[in-house]
Amino acid sequence: MTAAPGTRRPTAPSPGGNALAGTRTLIRFALRRDRVRLPVWVLALTLATLMTADSLGTLYSDPEDRANAVASVDSPAGLAMSGPRHYLVDDGLGSILAHQMLGFTAVLVGLMSVLIVTRHTRAEEETGRAELVRSAVVGRHAHLAAALSVAALANLVLALLLAVGLTGLGLEGVDAGGSLVYGVAHAGAGLVFAGVAAVTVQVTAHTRGASGFALAAIGVAYVLRAAGDSGDGDVLSWLSPVGWAQRSYPYVDDRWWPPALCLVCAAACAAAGFALSTRRDVGAGLRAEKLGRPRATAALTTPVGLALRLHRGMLAGFGAGLFLMGAMYGAILGDAEDMLAGVDEIEEALDRIGGADVVESFASMVMIVLAVVASVYVVLAALRPRSEETAGRAEPLLATGLSRTRWAGGHLAVALGGGTAVLALAGLGFGLAGAASTGDIGLLPELLGAALVYAPALWVTAGVAAVLLGWFPRAVRAAWIVPVFAFVVGYLGQILRFPAWTEDLSPFGHVPRLPADDLAPTPLLLLTCVAAGLVWLGLAGFRRRDLDMK
Repeated sequence: MTAAPGTRRPTAPSPGGNALAGTRTLIRFALRRDRVRLPVWVLALTLATLMTADSLGTLYSDPEDRANAVASVDSPAGLAMSGPRHYLVDDGLGSILAHQMLGFTAVLVGLMSVLIVTRHTRAEEETGRAELVRSAVVGRHAHLAAALSVAALANLVLALLLAVGLTGLGLEGVDAGGSLVYGVAHAGAGLVFAGVAAVTVQVTAHTRGASGFALAAIGVAYVLRAAGDSGDGDVLSWLSPVGWAQRSYPYVDDRWWPPALCLVCAAACAAAGFALSTRRDVGAGLRAEKLGRPRATAALTTPVGLALRLHRGMLAGFGAGLFLMGAMYGAILGDAEDMLAGVDEIEEALDRIGGADVVESFASMVMIVLAVVASVYVVLAALRPRSEETAGRAEPLLATGLSRTRWAGGHLAVALGGGTAVLALAGLGFGLAGAASTGDIGLLPELLGAALVYAPALWVTAGVAAVLLGWFPRAVRAAWIVPVFAFVVGYLGQILRFPAWTEDLSPFGHVPRLPADDLAPTPLLLLTCVAAGLVWLGLAGFRRRDLDMK
């Protein structure tokens, strides 16, 4: 059949069409979807930094206190936990803030950036939304460009808020120029890890895998930075974007070229991400999927075995991370008394905790931090059924003979058991390194036991998540209140002197603080009973409510 005279054949789109078409629209969509998430991230990081800076002004109010603070971290273990020794040439509040906080908050900024990129790229492909959107006038690179743009915007806003907020505090040694460098250093580190995420989302077809690879890169960067700063040379630190950010030396030298180096690295990673995206299909990854067994193992035929298979990557990552985190704290345990000498507020907080000596009191204070990080895993694992449900993967399973209670109970069992396991690994790392740094081998069983007593508090955290999952599924993110509140009142509250009743509102506040306190089994038994009741209540609600069907 031929075309009628005078009519024109439709022309095919040019093979070299605009690969960025629709990017502006996708940026607006991403900002709309993250209208709560992004402000919470940015404001939380800003307020935490400002509160820390203000508390440092109170802790180190005179030159003698600041000189003691500088001398207390001038050891390999102290530098590994904080940053390069060059900050110690200045005992101003600004240099102390940058030395103690920049490396830690740069990791959190990197985490924020990774989650932004993976959420708006790989997660969109995994759920099938990207394919639907690309059926319109949307270029191949639009999703990645939009995700990187949103991440860059979040980092820039954070940098400006940090610069303005720190300058407005009016602290001695915290000037406008140094504050601007401080903010830009955070943004530079965040952009590098956003670029890393742009590469990892091309490698695997799954959101959790892409996030896991990028978060592993953040962990490696932090370890390289710590190893380089604690040694004689700093070669390893120059292999880390976190080390680059710290070497901007805000409030000391105010260097601008290390953040510029971060921008170059971020641009190179982003370019690699764009190039790699042309070598794969939408929804697929560059890494070929491994063929499974012809027949499922016996473990996969059980709810707990299936849940463990789904959680194994995150469980292994948290286990390794907490073991390393515990070992890093344990490495400075032998220097704890010298590090904290002369810091009145810290010494008063340790006195309130009790203990025969500073080592026991400091170990008890650190243990709450390890327990809170372990509770982060528990919340993630306990809320996994909700993500399986909303993604449509729960419906085919529950259409079989598998009951709702057994399916959700399998995930909760892994959350409870896995949380206890990562807590034990944290205590093991803390005990091994602590025993090595102090020369007291008896610390190993003491610190391992001190970690395990927090297991009932983790179980209560999982129980709260289960209740939200069963009765209030749209409010499951409220489960994050438990670990955040526990950290604020359990760790910061000891230093900032929060009222005692605030700690009673957290399940972690009822746990005996070993090794400083004596073991009291009654609170642990009560917490276990509360956790069992919450889990039962959550499963009862999940059995009765409607599922989100896809």
